Amino acid sequence: MSLLDKLKNQILIADGAMGTLLYSYGVDSCSEELNLSQPEQIQNIHRAYIDAGADIIQTNSYAANYLKLQRYGLEDSVKEINSSAVRNAKQAAQNNAYVLGTMGGNRGIKTNSITIEEIKRSFREQLYCLLLEGVDGLLLETFYDLEELQTILTIARKETKLPIIAQVSLQEPGFLQDRTHVNDALKRLEGLGADVVGLNCRLGPHHMLLALEQIELPKQAYLSAYPNASLPTYTDGKFHYEGDPDYFRNSAKAFRNQGVRLLGGCCGTTPEHIIAYASELKNSVPISEKVVKLKPKKIIVEPLAPKREFTPLQEIVKERPSIIVELDPPRKLDTTKFFQGAKALKEAGIDSITLADNSLATVRISNESLGYLVKRELGMRPLIHIACRDRNIIGLQSHLMGLHTLGMNDVLAITGDPARVGDFPGASSVYDVSSFELIQMIKQLNEGLSFSGKDLGQKTTFSIAAAFNPNVRSLEKAVIRLEKKVHFGADYFISQPVFSEEKLLEVYEHTKHLDAPIYIGLMPLTSSKNAEFLHNEVPGIKIADSIRHRMAQLKDNPLQAAQEGIAITKSLIDAALDLFNGIYLITPFLRYELTAELALYTRQRASELRGSNYAENTIY
Repeated sequence: MSLLDKLKNQILIADGAMGTLLYSYGVDSCSEELNLSQPEQIQNIHRAYIDAGADIIQTNSYAANYLKLQRYGLEDSVKEINSSAVRNAKQAAQNNAYVLGTMGGNRGIKTNSITIEEIKRSFREQLYCLLLEGVDGLLLETFYDLEELQTILTIARKETKLPIIAQVSLQEPGFLQDRTHVNDALKRLEGLGADVVGLNCRLGPHHMLLALEQIELPKQAYLSAYPNASLPTYTDGKFHYEGDPDYFRNSAKAFRNQGVRLLGGCCGTTPEHIIAYASELKNSVPISEKVVKLKPKKIIVEPLAPKREFTPLQEIVKERPSIIVELDPPRKLDTTKFFQGAKALKEAGIDSITLADNSLATVRISNESLGYLVKRELGMRPLIHIACRDRNIIGLQSHLMGLHTLGMNDVLAITGDPARVGDFPGASSVYDVSSFELIQMIKQLNEGLSFSGKDLGQKTTFSIAAAFNPNVRSLEKAVIRLEKKVHFGADYFISQPVFSEEKLLEVYEHTKHLDAPIYIGLMPLTSSKNAEFLHNEVPGIKIADSIRHRMAQLKDNPLQAAQEGIAITKSLIDAALDLFNGIYLITPFLRYELTAELALYTRQRASELRGSNYAENTIY
């Protein structure tokens, strides 16, 4: 009898976890490779699940695709691994259980990290390998991204008439991470040809049942559920699950009552959990009618009146010339000079003081703490840089929620210099996301939704700046990156320092079509040594030969060299103000007197050029 024919009249039991079970045995490498090197161990696990009462087992091929195998240097072994996975499962089943070819999701919360075209290519390769070996059906599991699952389900349905089980994973009961209600998502999957639709991973029985209460019985397809054993515990350097098989036994009938016809286990489950399910439900008659207790609800975050003390910079710079100044947090604990500088810059009439996030991976006082003090003590707008290097997704969201709570709504999203370039080269870089994803996630906070799509109760009001490096060989490619950042949600740009009028004009010509304004970076040089270091050793900075020559002529006269650096920057300000409204001054070595002088000069020149009273009426 076919798998689908059996599901018409009875509940079937599926197997439990493979990867976490292998991990509990001490396997800490690619578990799919064991299909080749340790086939007996894989077959023994399959047999254990069949002996436990599983009617259906899945191949050990969850991550056996090109995209995931390349992490282990096994991308050229896709065919061998998948073929062996099917043969191992069949050898264990001996026609006593159905064998499903398993394929797992690739995208997590970073949906843009892998293109749909890459996913298609990788999926097709794995799909054909499994089909050629004669599986009884396909199991598409652990998909957080609905677009990915819909894409590959469409491909799979065109390629085979075998039964297809399509399962999504939820960050919270009821909703996918893109805020699609789970009931709507499963209806879409049924419409695309899935024979069984359901849930697996992330949630244990309790929360998965809460989600199932919001799911209607499909019209043609059947429901499945593969809950986790529990949340993982970390003890003695290892993750493990403590889910009690008796707890699964007690939940079995509740799954039946929610319409589930295919019941298995995911992370942390073992043959003991499957025995528990089978003892309660094997060959049970499924329900044919169900009342959905909780009607699908749409998350609506009530808009609150924006609580911004300062007009967003992107609005200011579109209306008039605007000056922002970077003043790096100090490397030592004495903040006296920093706040002297911040006060002087306020008196110079700047619109914002920008605070780097451990630039060049060098440890400094937290920019969040100094930003809060600058705002509270001096009434100035802090613009907080946020680097992806130092925080994972959890830390980034927590950090941003903290900034919102403190009323600091202006941020610059950057990827950040690698840890190895800084003063702790042994430190690790996190990079859960790049600046592109970070911008997108901050925009999502402005909609009142967390990075994972959960309701935050209110909307943030972040104004998002993005970085721009004009000192590259191909400015055309750099502008493509700007356009991509605008697409992801950047409101305006802040550039690396420019050191020639020719470059200013080139940047203007290449970016004048953008609606997002640019604060053009300018930095006073302090000496020939400073110029050579920046040009040769600091990523993203290039200084014209003519300017380096001018500074070199004064290398024996520090005072004159600093004055020459000021003169060079003033001439660049004159040229920049003809092209850009935004001026971004970078303070070297906490020498705030240099950027204060340049800020005053910028205000005066802007007033002269525009015939306005801008210099007297700057709003901080």
